[in-house]
Amino acid sequence: MNISYTKQGDYLLPNLILKEKVQYNIGKYGLLRLEYIKKYKLGLYFDLLVNDTLNEYLHDIDVTVMEKVQKLIKKLAEKENINEKLKQNNQILWVSKMNNIKNIAEEIILKEYIYV
Repeated sequence: MNISYTKQGDYLLPNLILKEKVQYNIGKYGLLRLEYIKKYKLGLYFDLLVNDTLNEYLHDIDVTVMEKVQKLIKKLAEKENINEKLKQNNQILWVSKMNNIKNIAEEIILKEYIYV
């Protein structure tokens, strides 16, 4: 690694250039992971910051967790026989059951991907 410097008065300052990178919007799960690593995984947090990979890391976590939650919701809904027929016949019951399933799915996936 070759570092070049520019002289400013009596000081030599490194010529640092950040790479052009895509900046992703971070959703709910990425933000939850960010808060967790800031509080409990400070070494990982600083490593991601120094290597300029925090945004990409959080985006990947966000996408992965979102997909896993959706798949688990679908699987649990099928297992519990919560379908379109129930939705048409009793929408309030359907919403209630789907909310319960979503909460269960999120709790399971958050323990696997966010709080580790």
